[in-house]
Amino acid sequence: MIFLHAADIHLDSPLRGLPEYEGAPVEEIRNATRAAFRNMIDLAIGRRVDFLIIAGDLYDGNWRSYDTGLVFREQMSRLDKTGIPVFIVHGNHDAASRITKGLTMPANVTVFSHRKAETHVIEELGVALHGQSFKTQHVTENLSAGYPDRVADLFNIGVLHTAADGREGHAPYAPCSTAELTAKGYDYWALGHIHNREILSEDPPIVFPGNIQGRHIREETTDGKGCTLVSVDEAGYMELVHEPLDTVRWRFLEVDLSGTETIGDIVAQVFRELTTAHEAADDRLLAARIRLTGETPMHGQLLSDPDQLVNEIRGAAMDAAVGEIWIEKLIQDTRPVTSIEDMSTRGDSLGDVARILQGLPDEPETRSALIGELEPIFSKLPADVTDRFPDIRAVLEDEEAMSDLMRQASELALSRLAKAEVPE
Repeated sequence: MIFLHAADIHLDSPLRGLPEYEGAPVEEIRNATRAAFRNMIDLAIGRRVDFLIIAGDLYDGNWRSYDTGLVFREQMSRLDKTGIPVFIVHGNHDAASRITKGLTMPANVTVFSHRKAETHVIEELGVALHGQSFKTQHVTENLSAGYPDRVADLFNIGVLHTAADGREGHAPYAPCSTAELTAKGYDYWALGHIHNREILSEDPPIVFPGNIQGRHIREETTDGKGCTLVSVDEAGYMELVHEPLDTVRWRFLEVDLSGTETIGDIVAQVFRELTTAHEAADDRLLAARIRLTGETPMHGQLLSDPDQLVNEIRGAAMDAAVGEIWIEKLIQDTRPVTSIEDMSTRGDSLGDVARILQGLPDEPETRSALIGELEPIFSKLPADVTDRFPDIRAVLEDEEAMSDLMRQASELALSRLAKAEVPE
């Protein structure tokens, strides 16, 4: 027996703010969840699986149009024609109360009731699947406690959308413990809701397959988003294989610029990291956020003109024709070779300036005064600007972030002053 366990499809998940990014491959990312979903159906048909499980959040909320439902129905029809049944529980994003549109599905699709846990048996395979869908988005009770007892002499699978004992970044829906799931005596637990792949237990397997397509940088991965292919032999031994399905690979890269002295050096260093990451992504679109670190004499120039570096890297990617690479964000976290502390030891006017600037970021009165000056300016900015740059508000509300911004401004000012020095 062989089956696929997937979860958190988030079909047609809406883009929030992505079109505002200059040069963003909007259409490719917008269609990424559909493409990954089709990849999953191709895999199911190609491997001739006996059935498919989707453990919640098939959709990302109510459909914006029936086109989303038609895409899903089309793929289910493909499975129906090859005799592959599909078993679904709905989660918090596609709970019964959230999905108001609907289409008649092919006969191969079974959705577990949201009223109570129930069991569906595949007689010819000797499999019993137990599950319950979410009635509302906010399910705070332990649904697994009401799941039926295991069916004797059958291979029992529990299908559950849950946060288990809690995971950072995920609402604590349908909480339960690994011990409680194990106590049910099922042979396999097909879980959903957590977007990172995780195996809570190996005996029995209790598995979060993760979502099938990363949608933003917080869902970065090195081995791909996808589903779990489960093979069960006659003795009941299970083999679990992670199958990547994503078409866009998100990566957060840190690049140490220590030792670089020119823009060319920096472009070469960053491009090496991007090329390695792109190769690991197997020619998928690579969406990368890059943090620049280390000491470099180019620190001031990077601060004053970050767009130059981004476009130099884009140009290098085009020249090398390594495939699709999009730089989602460039974070400047380098340090000058000569620090403010070093410059403050000088006995000239530049040293005087450095000594004045050195302590400003840590002075509460100075921070408060600066925030007082910036607040009225920020409040007058048009909504399209403030929506595009939400980090501005975050800086004004975060003392540590404001101190960092003041420190960067001090470094930039000193860098420019030092560069403008005329030898006596």
